[in-house]
Amino acid sequence: MWTLRIIAWVVLLVIGYRGVLAIVQGSTSTGSGAAPAPAPRPASTFPATQAEAYALQFGSAYLNFSPATAASRAVLLAAMLPAGTDPQLGWNGAGTQTLQSENVAGIQVQGPHKAIVALLAVINGSQAIELGVPVYTAGGRFVVTGEPALLPVPKAAVAPTAPAQSIDATAVTALQTQLPAFFRAYASGSPDTLSRFLVQGAQVTGLNGTVAYSRLVSVTAPPGGATRTITAVVSWAVPTSTETTTAGTRKHPITNVSSASLEMTYTMTVVEQGGTWYVQSIGSSAQSPGPP
Repeated sequence: MWTLRIIAWVVLLVIGYRGVLAIVQGSTSTGSGAAPAPAPRPASTFPATQAEAYALQFGSAYLNFSPATAASRAVLLAAMLPAGTDPQLGWNGAGTQTLQSENVAGIQVQGPHKAIVALLAVINGSQAIELGVPVYTAGGRFVVTGEPALLPVPKAAVAPTAPAQSIDATAVTALQTQLPAFFRAYASGSPDTLSRFLVQGAQVTGLNGTVAYSRLVSVTAPPGGATRTITAVVSWAVPTSTETTTAGTRKHPITNVSSASLEMTYTMTVVEQGGTWYVQSIGSSAQSPGPP
């Protein structure tokens, strides 16, 4: 009997010990292990891209009006509005307005079915406006739920003044002499000609004759070593006329036509090798145009 009692107590102690050990180990692994990643939030089901396109289509009809086209305007708007809505959306039938351009400025999604699309537009030649268009979608279909709202256009920001920087006058003089030939080649886009002005291995593609070089307005070059980041302001000759031939309409060669002139600013990386500056890269500049 005593032997059986001892065996029973040993079995109970082993079971208890293993149970406590399992609880302790489970708690430790939970506390020390990485927390399970939260379930990702489901992506918005609102079809923003389609809604923006629909709002643009609406804006094109809504922002153009004149008594001569009132009937066709009503037909276009009625197809995008809830049944029973005034197809002219409150227009009294007087006056004329012409839309020049419009773009999506943003979208405020208010749920899986509703959003406000903001359009930036230019009307009557020069007047900028912002239009808020309420859009509803269900089952792949869209509708403008009511009258849009005219909003103030974003105001122009005040750009920070660029800090004064030292100028390497010697480098500027050399670049003013050498860069015009590069920009002529850059305008033409001829790979063979352009390669003469590039650092070995540089990947620069020209403009393929869309403009012609007019003049180098200014160059800003800071002091430094053989490799510099400079700013160059260039005046391009832009063709503005066409001629008609038996093959159709084509542009005049730029050299044979009076062209418009546009200044553009570039950031360039140039490398000096043997007294000559070669171009490593060229791109858009965030700097204000330098002094002439």
